[in-house]
Amino acid sequence: MPSPLHHNIPLAERMRPQTLDGFVGQKHLVGSGRLLRRLINGRQLPSLLLWGPPGSGKTTLATILGHSVDADFIFFSAVLSGIKDIRRIIEKADKKHEQPGRTILFVDEIHRFNKSQQDAFLPHVESGLLTLIGATTENPSFNVIAPLLSRCQVLVLNPLTADDIRAIVSRALSDKNQGLGALHLTLEKEGVNALIRFADGDSRRALNCLETAATLALESDKGQGD
Repeated sequence: MPSPLHHNIPLAERMRPQTLDGFVGQKHLVGSGRLLRRLINGRQLPSLLLWGPPGSGKTTLATILGHSVDADFIFFSAVLSGIKDIRRIIEKADKKHEQPGRTILFVDEIHRFNKSQQDAFLPHVESGLLTLIGATTENPSFNVIAPLLSRCQVLVLNPLTADDIRAIVSRALSDKNQGLGALHLTLEKEGVNALIRFADGDSRRALNCLETAATLALESDKGQGD
């Protein structure tokens, strides 16, 4: 369903934070003095595996991390890409490696790669040609090959809390640039609580539901005005 404001970009994507200061949740990783905050401040990234449920912030964190250092950030989907795509990325990174700079490769749903596909990354992660950030909803101990797993630090993300979802929804309702603020919509406490229950710790689900509700509210108002 199109967004009421930005028809080609879903609300969940528009509201994706660009910095850690705008990120909600996962305080054990991004809070003051915590690991990801320190990595960004130090502008040095090891290879990482982000393991957590859908909508917990894996892609957002990877993007913030990737753009926090002087490096090429490449988004790679394990669902849509294969060995040939991996080889092209490695060739490009190898050329880049001859010049100042690094390549950070974000692999979404890395657990969907089979052993041979994961093997293709291994020597280049080991040599430092690539810094790998993998995201997975599955236990990496069972879905990522042991040699690659041993070269990555595994970070566990938790489902977002009710307060996290409440903060994300509130921001989306008030943000006049990327959110729904220009529509001057309000959501009653009961509605917020129902949305939190439906989201079940998933920020994307919460924002998709909010966007649908906003669209229906606008259609209802339009119908009443006709």
